[in-house]
Amino acid sequence: MLRASNLRRSLRRSLNPIKTPSTTAAPSTPRPFCTVPSPPPTSSADSELRKYIGYTILAAVCGAATYYSFPFPENAKHKKAQLFRYAPLPADLHTVSNWSGTHEVQTHTFIQPETLFELEAVVKKCNDKKQKIRPVGSGLSPNGIGLTRSGMVNLALMDRVLEVDEKNKRVRVQAGIRVQQLVDGIKQYGLTLQNFASIREQQIGGIVQVGAHGTGARLPPIDEQVISMKLVTPSKGIIEISKEKDPELFYLARCGLGGLGVVAEVTLQCVERMELVEHTYVSNMNEIKKNHKKLLSENKHVKYLYIPYTDTVVIVTCNPLSKWKGPPKHKPKYTPEEATQHVRDLYQESLKTYRKEVVTSKEDEPDINELSFTELRDKLIAMDPLDKEHIAKVNKAEAEYWRKSEGFRVGWSDEILGFDCGGQQWVSETCFPAGTLSKPSMNDLEYIEKLMQIIEKENLPAPAPIEQRWSARSKSLMSPAYSSSEDDIFSWVGIIMYLPTSDARERKNITEEFFHYRRLTQEKLWDQYSAYEHWAKIEVPKDKDELVALQARLRKRFPVDAYNEARKELDPNRILSNNILEKLFPITQTVQ
Repeated sequence: MLRASNLRRSLRRSLNPIKTPSTTAAPSTPRPFCTVPSPPPTSSADSELRKYIGYTILAAVCGAATYYSFPFPENAKHKKAQLFRYAPLPADLHTVSNWSGTHEVQTHTFIQPETLFELEAVVKKCNDKKQKIRPVGSGLSPNGIGLTRSGMVNLALMDRVLEVDEKNKRVRVQAGIRVQQLVDGIKQYGLTLQNFASIREQQIGGIVQVGAHGTGARLPPIDEQVISMKLVTPSKGIIEISKEKDPELFYLARCGLGGLGVVAEVTLQCVERMELVEHTYVSNMNEIKKNHKKLLSENKHVKYLYIPYTDTVVIVTCNPLSKWKGPPKHKPKYTPEEATQHVRDLYQESLKTYRKEVVTSKEDEPDINELSFTELRDKLIAMDPLDKEHIAKVNKAEAEYWRKSEGFRVGWSDEILGFDCGGQQWVSETCFPAGTLSKPSMNDLEYIEKLMQIIEKENLPAPAPIEQRWSARSKSLMSPAYSSSEDDIFSWVGIIMYLPTSDARERKNITEEFFHYRRLTQEKLWDQYSAYEHWAKIEVPKDKDELVALQARLRKRFPVDAYNEARKELDPNRILSNNILEKLFPITQTVQ
Protein backbone atom coordinates (compact mmCIF):
# COMPACT_ATOMS: atom_id res chain seq x y z
CA MET A 1 0.00 0.00 0.00
CA LEU A 2 2.85 2.36 0.85
CA ARG A 3 4.57 1.77 -2.48
CA ALA A 4 1.32 2.26 -4.46
CA SER A 5 0.55 5.63 -2.81
CA ASN A 6 4.08 6.90 -3.55
CA LEU A 7 3.62 5.94 -7.20
CA ARG A 8 0.32 7.87 -7.43
CA ARG A 9 1.90 10.94 -5.85
CA SER A 10 4.83 10.79 -8.31
CA LEU A 11 2.52 10.59 -11.30
CA ARG A 12 0.53 13.60 -10.08
CA ARG A 13 3.75 15.56 -9.73
CA SER A 14 4.76 14.74 -13.31
CA LEU A 15 1.38 15.74 -14.74
CA ASN A 16 1.00 18.84 -12.53
CA PRO A 17 4.34 20.68 -12.19
CA ILE A 18 5.26 21.64 -8.69
CA LYS A 19 4.38 25.25 -7.90
CA THR A 20 6.92 27.12 -5.82
CA PRO A 21 5.49 29.70 -3.42
CA SER A 22 6.11 33.43 -4.13
CA THR A 23 8.92 35.07 -2.22
CA THR A 24 6.97 38.36 -1.87
CA ALA A 25 4.33 39.06 0.73
CA ALA A 26 1.93 40.55 -1.83
CA PRO A 27 -1.06 38.46 -2.75
CA SER A 28 -0.56 36.43 -5.89
CA THR A 29 -2.26 37.58 -9.09
CA PRO A 30 -3.61 35.37 -11.83
CA ARG A 31 -0.91 34.38 -14.27
CA PRO A 32 -1.70 35.78 -17.76
CA PHE A 33 -2.28 33.29 -20.52
CA CYS A 34 0.72 33.00 -22.81
CA THR A 35 2.15 30.64 -25.37
CA VAL A 36 5.38 30.12 -23.46
CA PRO A 37 5.57 26.46 -22.50
CA SER A 38 5.60 25.39 -18.88
CA PRO A 39 8.98 24.50 -17.39
CA PRO A 40 9.83 20.77 -17.56
CA PRO A 41 9.42 18.56 -14.46
CA THR A 42 12.27 18.51 -12.00
CA SER A 43 14.88 15.79 -12.43
CA SER A 44 13.90 14.10 -9.09
CA ALA A 45 10.28 13.61 -10.19
CA ASP A 46 11.46 12.21 -13.51
CA SER A 47 13.71 9.62 -11.86
CA GLU A 48 10.91 8.65 -9.45
CA LEU A 49 8.61 7.93 -12.38
CA ARG A 50 11.21 5.82 -14.18
CA LYS A 51 11.87 3.82 -11.03
CA TYR A 52 8.24 2.79 -10.55
CA ILE A 53 7.71 2.12 -14.24
CA GLY A 54 10.67 -0.26 -13.93
CA TYR A 55 9.07 -1.96 -10.91
CA THR A 56 5.86 -2.45 -12.89
CA ILE A 57 7.70 -4.00 -15.87
CA LEU A 58 9.70 -6.29 -13.55
CA ALA A 59 6.53 -7.53 -11.83
CA ALA A 60 4.88 -8.24 -15.18
CA VAL A 61 7.93 -10.17 -16.45
CA CYS A 62 8.14 -12.25 -13.23
CA GLY A 63 4.44 -13.05 -13.44
CA ALA A 64 4.72 -14.16 -17.05
CA ALA A 65 7.76 -16.30 -16.27
CA THR A 66 5.95 -17.98 -13.38
CA TYR A 67 2.82 -18.62 -15.47
CA TYR A 68 4.68 -20.28 -18.35
CA SER A 69 7.10 -22.19 -16.10
CA PHE A 70 4.33 -23.61 -13.89
CA PRO A 71 1.14 -23.72 -15.99
CA PHE A 72 -2.22 -24.45 -14.37
CA PRO A 73 -3.81 -27.78 -15.19
CA GLU A 74 -6.56 -27.68 -17.79
CA ASN A 75 -9.28 -28.08 -15.20
CA ALA A 76 -7.96 -25.32 -12.96
CA LYS A 77 -10.58 -22.82 -14.09
CA HIS A 78 -13.31 -25.14 -12.82
CA LYS A 79 -11.84 -25.40 -9.31
CA LYS A 80 -12.95 -23.23 -6.44
CA ALA A 81 -10.57 -20.54 -5.32
CA GLN A 82 -8.79 -21.12 -2.02
CA LEU A 83 -7.67 -18.41 0.35
CA PHE A 84 -4.47 -20.31 1.14
CA ARG A 85 -3.02 -23.77 1.15
CA TYR A 86 -0.44 -25.31 3.43
CA ALA A 87 2.89 -26.00 1.83
CA PRO A 88 3.32 -29.72 1.10
CA LEU A 89 5.07 -31.72 3.81
CA PRO A 90 8.53 -33.08 3.09
CA ALA A 91 8.46 -36.51 1.48
CA ASP A 92 10.17 -38.12 4.47
CA LEU A 93 7.87 -36.59 7.10
CA HIS A 94 5.29 -39.07 8.40
CA THR A 95 2.17 -38.04 10.30
CA VAL A 96 1.06 -40.73 12.75
CA SER A 97 -2.06 -40.43 14.90
CA ASN A 98 -4.07 -42.76 17.08
CA TRP A 99 -7.50 -43.98 16.01
CA SER A 100 -9.47 -41.35 17.95
CA GLY A 101 -7.37 -38.48 16.65
CA THR A 102 -6.58 -37.41 20.22
CA HIS A 103 -2.81 -37.81 19.85
CA GLU A 104 -0.71 -37.11 16.76
CA VAL A 105 2.98 -36.73 15.96
CA GLN A 106 5.09 -36.02 12.90
CA THR A 107 8.40 -37.79 12.48
CA HIS A 108 11.17 -38.17 9.92
CA THR A 109 11.92 -41.67 11.21
CA PHE A 110 9.25 -44.33 10.64
CA ILE A 111 10.82 -47.71 9.95
CA GLN A 112 8.99 -50.87 8.82
CA PRO A 113 11.38 -53.84 8.67
CA GLU A 114 10.32 -57.02 6.89
CA THR A 115 12.43 -59.66 8.67
CA LEU A 116 13.71 -60.42 12.15
CA PHE A 117 17.32 -59.79 11.13
CA GLU A 118 16.45 -56.53 9.41
CA LEU A 119 14.74 -55.45 12.64
CA GLU A 120 17.81 -56.45 14.63
CA ALA A 121 20.06 -54.41 12.32
CA VAL A 122 17.76 -51.38 12.61
CA VAL A 123 17.72 -51.54 16.42
CA LYS A 124 21.51 -51.91 16.58
CA LYS A 125 22.11 -49.01 14.19
CA CYS A 126 19.72 -46.71 16.04
CA ASN A 127 21.23 -47.68 19.39
CA ASP A 128 24.73 -46.85 18.10
CA LYS A 129 23.46 -43.46 16.94
CA LYS A 130 21.23 -43.02 20.03
CA GLN A 131 18.31 -42.52 17.65
CA LYS A 132 14.89 -43.23 19.18
CA ILE A 133 12.67 -45.86 17.52
CA ARG A 134 9.68 -46.32 19.76
CA PRO A 135 7.68 -49.50 18.91
CA VAL A 136 4.21 -48.57 17.62
CA GLY A 137 1.45 -50.97 16.58
CA SER A 138 -1.88 -50.21 14.93
CA GLY A 139 -2.25 -46.88 16.71
CA LEU A 140 -5.46 -47.90 18.48
CA SER A 141 -4.43 -46.96 22.02
CA PRO A 142 -6.50 -43.97 23.17
CA ASN A 143 -3.46 -42.38 24.85
CA GLY A 144 -1.04 -42.86 21.95
CA ILE A 145 1.35 -44.89 24.11
CA GLY A 146 3.39 -45.92 21.06
CA LEU A 147 3.89 -42.43 19.60
CA THR A 148 6.91 -40.14 19.61
CA ARG A 149 8.13 -37.56 17.12
CA SER A 150 11.73 -38.70 17.69
CA GLY A 151 11.20 -41.88 15.65
CA MET A 152 9.16 -45.10 15.53
CA VAL A 153 9.43 -48.69 14.34
CA ASN A 154 6.34 -50.54 13.12
CA LEU A 155 6.09 -54.27 12.37
CA ALA A 156 3.13 -54.19 9.99
CA LEU A 157 5.27 -55.96 7.36
CA MET A 158 6.18 -58.72 9.83
CA ASP A 159 2.72 -60.30 9.92
CA ARG A 160 3.09 -64.02 9.21
CA VAL A 161 1.99 -67.15 11.01
CA LEU A 162 5.31 -68.97 11.42
CA GLU A 163 4.37 -72.27 13.02
CA VAL A 164 1.25 -74.15 14.15
CA ASP A 165 1.46 -76.90 16.77
CA GLU A 166 -1.94 -78.58 16.39
CA LYS A 167 -1.29 -81.15 19.10
CA ASN A 168 -0.50 -78.62 21.84
CA LYS A 169 -2.78 -75.93 20.33
CA ARG A 170 0.04 -73.40 20.07
CA VAL A 171 0.98 -70.95 17.32
CA ARG A 172 4.13 -68.90 16.73
CA VAL A 173 3.57 -65.64 14.89
CA GLN A 174 5.38 -62.46 13.95
CA ALA A 175 4.31 -59.69 16.31
CA GLY A 176 3.05 -57.39 13.55
CA ILE A 177 0.19 -59.71 12.62
CA ARG A 178 -3.24 -58.28 13.40
CA VAL A 179 -5.67 -60.21 15.56
CA GLN A 180 -8.13 -60.79 12.71
CA GLN A 181 -5.34 -61.94 10.40
CA LEU A 182 -4.16 -64.41 13.02
CA VAL A 183 -7.64 -65.80 13.65
CA ASP A 184 -8.26 -66.20 9.92
CA GLY A 185 -4.88 -67.86 9.50
CA ILE A 186 -5.36 -70.58 12.13
CA LYS A 187 -9.04 -71.41 11.80
CA GLN A 188 -8.19 -74.08 9.20
CA TYR A 189 -6.44 -75.91 12.05
CA GLY A 190 -9.54 -75.67 14.23
CA LEU A 191 -7.86 -73.17 16.57
CA THR A 192 -8.62 -69.67 17.83
CA LEU A 193 -7.62 -67.31 20.62
CA GLN A 194 -8.96 -67.83 24.11
CA ASN A 195 -10.39 -64.33 24.38
CA PHE A 196 -10.70 -61.09 22.44
CA ALA A 197 -10.79 -57.37 23.13
CA SER A 198 -13.57 -55.25 21.61
CA ILE A 199 -11.93 -54.90 18.19
CA ARG A 200 -9.74 -57.05 15.93
CA GLU A 201 -7.34 -54.55 14.34
CA GLN A 202 -4.62 -54.59 17.01
CA GLN A 203 -1.22 -56.03 16.26
CA ILE A 204 -0.42 -58.98 18.52
CA GLY A 205 2.71 -57.30 19.88
CA GLY A 206 0.75 -54.22 20.92
CA ILE A 207 -2.27 -55.98 22.43
CA VAL A 208 0.05 -58.08 24.62
CA GLN A 209 2.38 -55.27 25.69
CA VAL A 210 -0.38 -53.01 27.04
CA GLY A 211 -2.18 -55.76 28.97
CA ALA A 212 -5.39 -55.75 26.92
CA HIS A 213 -8.27 -57.99 27.99
CA GLY A 214 -11.59 -59.46 26.96
CA THR A 215 -14.29 -60.47 29.40
CA GLY A 216 -15.00 -63.51 31.51
CA ALA A 217 -14.19 -63.95 35.19
CA ARG A 218 -12.49 -67.29 34.47
CA LEU A 219 -10.38 -65.90 31.61
CA PRO A 220 -7.18 -63.89 32.19
CA PRO A 221 -6.00 -60.86 30.16
CA ILE A 222 -4.52 -61.62 26.75
CA ASP A 223 -0.88 -61.44 27.93
CA GLU A 224 -1.50 -64.70 29.83
CA GLN A 225 -1.89 -66.49 26.50
CA VAL A 226 1.80 -65.79 25.73
CA ILE A 227 4.02 -68.87 26.17
CA SER A 228 7.26 -67.32 24.93
CA MET A 229 8.53 -64.21 23.14
CA LYS A 230 11.45 -63.06 21.03
CA LEU A 231 12.58 -59.55 21.89
CA VAL A 232 15.00 -57.43 19.90
CA THR A 233 16.86 -55.39 22.48
CA PRO A 234 19.28 -52.49 21.94
CA SER A 235 22.01 -53.92 24.20
CA LYS A 236 21.67 -57.70 23.79
CA GLY A 237 20.21 -58.14 20.33
CA ILE A 238 17.69 -60.97 19.90
CA ILE A 239 16.72 -62.77 23.10
CA GLU A 240 14.08 -65.43 23.63
CA ILE A 241 12.30 -65.56 26.97
CA SER A 242 9.67 -67.82 28.53
CA LYS A 243 8.72 -69.14 31.96
CA GLU A 244 11.53 -71.71 31.47
CA LYS A 245 14.09 -69.30 29.97
CA ASP A 246 14.60 -66.31 32.27
CA PRO A 247 11.16 -66.39 33.95
CA GLU A 248 11.84 -63.22 35.95
CA LEU A 249 12.33 -61.15 32.81
CA PHE A 250 9.55 -63.04 31.01
CA TYR A 251 6.87 -62.08 33.54
CA LEU A 252 8.18 -58.50 33.61
CA ALA A 253 8.47 -58.08 29.83
CA ARG A 254 5.25 -59.84 28.84
CA CYS A 255 3.35 -56.64 29.69
CA GLY A 256 6.41 -54.45 29.14
CA LEU A 257 4.85 -51.40 27.42
CA GLY A 258 7.39 -51.66 24.60
CA GLY A 259 10.15 -50.42 26.89
CA LEU A 260 12.24 -53.57 27.30
CA GLY A 261 12.62 -54.59 23.68
CA VAL A 262 10.77 -54.71 20.39
CA VAL A 263 8.50 -57.77 20.51
CA ALA A 264 9.31 -59.58 17.26
CA GLU A 265 7.76 -63.03 17.67
CA VAL A 266 5.14 -64.44 20.04
CA THR A 267 4.10 -68.02 20.82
CA LEU A 268 0.48 -68.17 21.96
CA GLN A 269 -1.58 -70.81 23.71
CA CYS A 270 -4.77 -71.24 21.70
CA VAL A 271 -8.02 -73.13 22.20
CA GLU A 272 -10.32 -75.12 19.94
CA ARG A 273 -12.41 -72.99 17.64
CA MET A 274 -15.99 -72.96 18.87
CA GLU A 275 -19.37 -71.45 18.23
CA LEU A 276 -20.89 -69.28 20.93
CA VAL A 277 -24.44 -68.35 21.84
CA GLU A 278 -24.74 -64.69 22.72
CA HIS A 279 -27.71 -63.66 24.87
CA THR A 280 -28.52 -59.96 25.18
CA TYR A 281 -31.21 -58.75 27.57
CA VAL A 282 -32.12 -55.76 29.70
CA SER A 283 -32.12 -55.71 33.51
CA ASN A 284 -31.54 -53.25 36.35
CA MET A 285 -29.18 -52.90 39.29
CA ASN A 286 -31.54 -54.42 41.85
CA GLU A 287 -31.93 -57.58 39.78
CA ILE A 288 -28.20 -57.76 39.06
CA LYS A 289 -27.37 -57.65 42.78
CA LYS A 290 -29.49 -60.76 43.30
CA ASN A 291 -27.85 -62.70 40.46
CA HIS A 292 -24.34 -61.24 40.19
CA LYS A 293 -22.41 -64.19 41.60
CA LYS A 294 -24.34 -66.61 39.41
CA LEU A 295 -23.79 -64.49 36.31
CA LEU A 296 -20.03 -64.36 36.87
CA SER A 297 -19.60 -68.05 37.68
CA GLU A 298 -21.99 -69.66 35.18
CA ASN A 299 -21.12 -67.70 32.02
CA LYS A 300 -17.89 -68.05 30.11
CA HIS A 301 -18.14 -64.42 28.98
CA VAL A 302 -20.28 -61.71 30.57
CA LYS A 303 -20.40 -57.94 30.53
CA TYR A 304 -22.74 -55.21 31.73
CA LEU A 305 -23.53 -52.01 29.82
CA TYR A 306 -24.86 -49.22 32.05
CA ILE A 307 -26.84 -46.32 30.59
CA PRO A 308 -26.58 -43.09 32.64
CA TYR A 309 -29.80 -41.27 33.60
CA THR A 310 -31.77 -44.52 33.24
CA ASP A 311 -32.11 -47.63 35.41
CA THR A 312 -31.30 -49.81 32.41
CA VAL A 313 -28.43 -52.29 32.50
CA VAL A 314 -27.77 -54.35 29.39
CA ILE A 315 -26.42 -57.83 30.15
CA VAL A 316 -24.54 -59.72 27.45
CA THR A 317 -23.51 -63.33 28.06
CA CYS A 318 -21.69 -65.71 25.71
CA ASN A 319 -21.36 -69.46 26.14
CA PRO A 320 -20.35 -72.41 23.96
CA LEU A 321 -23.11 -73.77 21.74
CA SER A 322 -24.42 -77.02 23.20
CA LYS A 323 -24.06 -79.97 20.84
CA TRP A 324 -27.14 -81.53 22.34
CA LYS A 325 -29.44 -78.54 22.70
CA GLY A 326 -28.42 -76.82 19.50
CA PRO A 327 -29.08 -73.10 18.86
CA PRO A 328 -31.87 -71.50 20.89
CA LYS A 329 -35.26 -71.52 19.22
CA HIS A 330 -36.06 -67.91 19.97
CA LYS A 331 -37.69 -65.52 17.56
CA PRO A 332 -36.88 -61.83 18.14
CA LYS A 333 -39.85 -59.71 19.09
CA TYR A 334 -38.64 -56.75 17.01
CA THR A 335 -36.73 -56.45 13.76
CA PRO A 336 -33.45 -54.46 13.73
CA GLU A 337 -35.30 -51.65 11.92
CA GLU A 338 -37.99 -51.54 14.59
CA ALA A 339 -35.35 -51.55 17.34
CA THR A 340 -33.68 -48.51 15.80
CA GLN A 341 -36.88 -46.60 15.00
CA HIS A 342 -37.04 -44.85 18.38
CA VAL A 343 -33.52 -43.47 17.81
CA ARG A 344 -34.47 -42.30 14.30
CA ASP A 345 -37.52 -40.53 15.70
CA LEU A 346 -35.40 -38.69 18.24
CA TYR A 347 -32.98 -37.72 15.49
CA GLN A 348 -35.77 -36.22 13.37
CA GLU A 349 -37.19 -34.41 16.38
CA SER A 350 -33.76 -33.06 17.34
CA LEU A 351 -33.17 -31.74 13.83
CA LYS A 352 -36.05 -29.34 14.33
CA THR A 353 -34.43 -27.97 17.47
CA TYR A 354 -30.75 -27.91 16.58
CA ARG A 355 -30.56 -27.73 12.80
CA LYS A 356 -33.63 -25.99 11.39
CA GLU A 357 -31.78 -25.08 8.22
CA VAL A 358 -31.25 -28.75 7.45
CA VAL A 359 -34.93 -29.54 7.80
CA THR A 360 -35.81 -27.05 5.07
CA SER A 361 -33.09 -28.37 2.73
CA LYS A 362 -32.42 -32.08 2.99
CA GLU A 363 -30.17 -32.39 -0.05
CA ASP A 364 -26.99 -33.01 1.99
CA GLU A 365 -28.67 -34.98 4.78
CA PRO A 366 -27.95 -38.75 4.66
CA ASP A 367 -30.79 -41.23 4.53
CA ILE A 368 -31.23 -42.06 8.21
CA ASN A 369 -32.73 -45.42 7.32
CA GLU A 370 -29.29 -46.46 6.09
CA LEU A 371 -27.47 -45.48 9.31
CA SER A 372 -26.60 -48.01 12.00
CA PHE A 373 -27.53 -47.44 15.62
CA THR A 374 -24.03 -46.24 16.56
CA GLU A 375 -23.93 -43.88 13.57
CA LEU A 376 -27.28 -42.41 14.59
CA ARG A 377 -26.05 -42.03 18.16
CA ASP A 378 -22.95 -40.18 16.98
CA LYS A 379 -25.08 -37.81 14.90
CA LEU A 380 -27.43 -37.19 17.80
CA ILE A 381 -24.63 -36.49 20.26
CA ALA A 382 -22.91 -34.17 17.76
CA MET A 383 -25.90 -31.80 17.89
CA ASP A 384 -25.18 -30.80 21.49
CA PRO A 385 -22.50 -33.04 23.04
CA LEU A 386 -22.17 -31.13 26.31
CA ASP A 387 -25.81 -30.52 27.14
CA LYS A 388 -26.84 -32.87 29.93
CA GLU A 389 -30.54 -32.86 29.05
CA HIS A 390 -29.86 -33.66 25.40
CA ILE A 391 -27.45 -36.49 26.29
CA ALA A 392 -30.01 -37.89 28.77
CA LYS A 393 -32.56 -38.04 25.93
CA VAL A 394 -30.07 -39.85 23.71
CA ASN A 395 -29.33 -42.30 26.53
CA LYS A 396 -33.03 -43.03 27.02
CA ALA A 397 -33.38 -43.70 23.29
CA GLU A 398 -30.43 -46.08 23.56
CA ALA A 399 -32.09 -47.89 26.47
CA GLU A 400 -35.17 -48.38 24.28
CA TYR A 401 -32.98 -49.65 21.47
CA TRP A 402 -31.48 -52.33 23.72
CA ARG A 403 -34.88 -53.29 25.09
CA LYS A 404 -36.04 -53.99 21.55
CA SER A 405 -32.78 -55.77 20.68
CA GLU A 406 -33.11 -58.52 23.29
CA GLY A 407 -32.46 -61.97 21.95
CA PHE A 408 -29.89 -64.55 20.92
CA ARG A 409 -27.14 -64.69 18.32
CA VAL A 410 -24.99 -67.66 17.28
CA GLY A 411 -21.55 -67.40 15.70
CA TRP A 412 -17.87 -68.22 15.97
CA SER A 413 -16.13 -66.70 18.98
CA ASP A 414 -14.08 -64.23 16.91
CA GLU A 415 -17.34 -62.95 15.38
CA ILE A 416 -19.41 -62.85 18.57
CA LEU A 417 -16.97 -61.38 21.09
CA GLY A 418 -16.50 -58.08 19.29
CA PHE A 419 -18.27 -54.84 20.15
CA ASP A 420 -19.10 -51.78 18.07
CA CYS A 421 -17.48 -49.06 20.17
CA GLY A 422 -18.92 -46.21 18.12
CA GLY A 423 -16.96 -43.28 16.72
CA GLN A 424 -13.91 -41.38 17.95
CA GLN A 425 -13.88 -40.96 21.71
CA TRP A 426 -12.01 -40.25 24.89
CA VAL A 427 -11.80 -43.28 27.18
CA SER A 428 -10.68 -43.92 30.74
CA GLU A 429 -10.75 -47.54 31.89
CA THR A 430 -9.82 -48.69 35.38
CA CYS A 431 -9.08 -52.14 36.74
CA PHE A 432 -9.62 -53.11 40.37
CA PRO A 433 -9.93 -56.29 42.49
CA ALA A 434 -13.43 -57.78 42.83
CA GLY A 435 -12.85 -60.66 45.25
CA THR A 436 -12.81 -64.24 43.99
CA LEU A 437 -15.09 -66.22 41.75
CA SER A 438 -16.42 -68.21 44.67
CA LYS A 439 -16.79 -65.12 46.83
CA PRO A 440 -17.20 -61.86 44.87
CA SER A 441 -16.62 -58.79 47.02
CA MET A 442 -19.48 -56.87 45.31
CA ASN A 443 -17.10 -53.91 45.15
CA ASP A 444 -17.60 -53.94 41.39
CA LEU A 445 -21.30 -53.10 41.68
CA GLU A 446 -20.70 -50.63 44.50
CA TYR A 447 -18.16 -48.84 42.29
CA ILE A 448 -20.77 -48.45 39.56
CA GLU A 449 -23.44 -47.19 41.96
CA LYS A 450 -21.10 -44.47 43.23
CA LEU A 451 -20.07 -43.61 39.70
CA MET A 452 -23.72 -43.11 38.71
CA GLN A 453 -24.24 -40.90 41.78
CA ILE A 454 -21.30 -38.73 40.72
CA ILE A 455 -22.71 -38.38 37.20
CA GLU A 456 -26.16 -37.34 38.41
CA LYS A 457 -24.95 -35.07 41.21
CA GLU A 458 -22.55 -33.20 38.93
CA ASN A 459 -24.99 -33.15 35.95
CA LEU A 460 -22.32 -34.62 33.70
CA PRO A 461 -23.24 -35.08 30.03
CA ALA A 462 -22.17 -38.73 30.29
CA PRO A 463 -23.07 -40.78 27.22
CA ALA A 464 -23.71 -44.52 27.16
CA PRO A 465 -22.54 -47.10 27.62
CA ILE A 466 -20.41 -47.42 30.72
CA GLU A 467 -18.96 -50.85 30.07
CA GLN A 468 -18.06 -53.26 32.87
CA ARG A 469 -16.09 -56.43 32.19
CA TRP A 470 -14.18 -58.99 34.28
CA SER A 471 -11.05 -61.07 34.00
CA ALA A 472 -9.10 -63.58 36.02
CA ARG A 473 -5.73 -62.54 37.38
CA SER A 474 -2.55 -62.16 35.33
CA LYS A 475 0.92 -63.29 36.40
CA SER A 476 2.53 -60.49 34.37
CA LEU A 477 4.03 -58.14 36.94
CA MET A 478 3.10 -54.93 35.10
CA SER A 479 -0.50 -55.95 34.38
CA PRO A 480 -3.21 -53.93 36.19
CA ALA A 481 -4.78 -57.35 36.92
CA TYR A 482 -1.62 -58.85 38.43
CA SER A 483 -2.09 -61.02 41.50
CA SER A 484 -0.17 -63.80 43.17
CA SER A 485 -3.47 -65.43 44.17
CA GLU A 486 -4.87 -67.77 41.56
CA ASP A 487 -8.52 -67.24 42.55
CA ASP A 488 -8.60 -63.44 42.33
CA ILE A 489 -10.83 -61.75 39.79
CA PHE A 490 -10.74 -58.17 38.55
CA SER A 491 -13.33 -55.77 37.21
CA TRP A 492 -12.66 -53.33 34.36
CA VAL A 493 -14.86 -50.22 34.03
CA GLY A 494 -14.68 -47.80 31.10
CA ILE A 495 -16.13 -44.29 30.89
CA ILE A 496 -16.26 -42.42 27.59
CA MET A 497 -17.08 -39.18 25.83
CA TYR A 498 -17.53 -39.26 22.08
CA LEU A 499 -15.81 -36.85 19.69
CA PRO A 500 -18.44 -36.78 16.91
CA THR A 501 -17.17 -33.58 15.31
CA SER A 502 -14.10 -32.37 13.43
CA ASP A 503 -14.50 -28.82 14.73
CA ALA A 504 -11.37 -28.05 16.76
CA ARG A 505 -13.14 -25.80 19.28
CA GLU A 506 -15.89 -28.34 19.96
CA ARG A 507 -13.36 -31.13 20.36
CA LYS A 508 -11.44 -28.98 22.82
CA ASN A 509 -14.58 -28.33 24.88
CA ILE A 510 -15.49 -32.03 24.90
CA THR A 511 -11.95 -32.89 25.94
CA GLU A 512 -12.07 -30.48 28.86
CA GLU A 513 -15.41 -31.88 30.01
CA PHE A 514 -14.16 -35.44 29.73
CA PHE A 515 -11.11 -34.74 31.88
CA HIS A 516 -13.38 -33.09 34.45
CA TYR A 517 -15.49 -36.28 34.42
CA ARG A 518 -12.37 -38.43 34.73
CA ARG A 519 -10.94 -36.30 37.55
CA LEU A 520 -14.12 -36.72 39.59
CA THR A 521 -13.92 -40.50 39.30
CA GLN A 522 -10.24 -40.40 40.15
CA GLU A 523 -10.73 -38.30 43.28
CA LYS A 524 -13.76 -40.16 44.60
CA LEU A 525 -13.22 -43.77 43.50
CA TRP A 526 -9.73 -44.83 42.51
CA ASP A 527 -8.00 -44.94 45.87
CA GLN A 528 -11.02 -46.35 47.66
CA TYR A 529 -11.23 -49.33 45.28
CA SER A 530 -7.51 -49.67 44.43
CA ALA A 531 -8.33 -48.88 40.82
CA TYR A 532 -5.58 -48.33 38.24
CA GLU A 533 -5.96 -47.22 34.65
CA HIS A 534 -5.42 -49.45 31.63
CA TRP A 535 -1.92 -48.76 30.23
CA ALA A 536 -3.35 -47.85 26.82
CA LYS A 537 -5.69 -45.28 28.40
CA ILE A 538 -3.63 -43.61 31.12
CA GLU A 539 -2.94 -39.93 30.38
CA VAL A 540 0.14 -38.13 31.70
CA PRO A 541 -0.83 -35.12 33.87
CA LYS A 542 0.44 -31.73 32.78
CA ASP A 543 0.54 -30.44 36.35
CA LYS A 544 3.87 -31.22 38.03
CA ASP A 545 2.39 -32.04 41.43
CA GLU A 546 -0.22 -34.34 39.90
CA LEU A 547 2.52 -36.13 37.97
CA VAL A 548 4.57 -36.67 41.13
CA ALA A 549 1.47 -38.04 42.88
CA LEU A 550 0.80 -40.41 39.96
CA GLN A 551 4.40 -41.66 39.97
CA ALA A 552 4.16 -42.40 43.68
CA ARG A 553 0.82 -44.16 43.22
CA LEU A 554 2.17 -46.40 40.45
CA ARG A 555 5.05 -47.40 42.71
CA LYS A 556 2.59 -48.78 45.24
CA ARG A 557 1.05 -51.13 42.68
CA PHE A 558 3.82 -52.05 40.21
CA PRO A 559 7.50 -53.10 40.49
CA VAL A 560 8.74 -49.82 39.05
CA ASP A 561 12.33 -50.26 40.28
CA ALA A 562 12.64 -53.73 38.74
CA TYR A 563 11.13 -52.42 35.50
CA ASN A 564 13.56 -49.50 35.36
CA GLU A 565 16.53 -51.75 36.13
CA ALA A 566 15.53 -53.95 33.21
CA ARG A 567 15.19 -50.87 31.01
CA LYS A 568 18.71 -49.73 31.95
CA GLU A 569 20.11 -53.17 31.19
CA LEU A 570 18.29 -53.84 27.91
CA ASP A 571 17.90 -50.28 26.59
CA PRO A 572 20.66 -48.16 28.20
CA ASN A 573 20.22 -45.30 25.72
CA ARG A 574 16.42 -45.39 26.06
CA ILE A 575 15.87 -45.49 22.31
CA LEU A 576 12.61 -47.47 22.87
CA SER A 577 11.19 -44.91 25.26
CA ASN A 578 8.90 -41.92 24.78
CA ASN A 579 7.40 -39.13 26.83
CA ILE A 580 4.78 -41.38 28.48
CA LEU A 581 7.36 -43.88 29.75
CA GLU A 582 9.80 -41.17 30.81
CA LYS A 583 7.12 -39.34 32.77
CA LEU A 584 5.53 -42.39 34.41
CA PHE A 585 8.79 -44.20 35.17
CA PRO A 586 11.60 -41.62 35.42
CA ILE A 587 14.83 -43.59 35.22
CA THR A 588 16.67 -41.25 37.61
CA GLN A 589 14.16 -41.84 40.39
CA THR A 590 15.76 -43.66 43.30
CA VAL A 591 14.28 -46.33 45.46
CA GLN A 592 12.40 -44.86 48.40
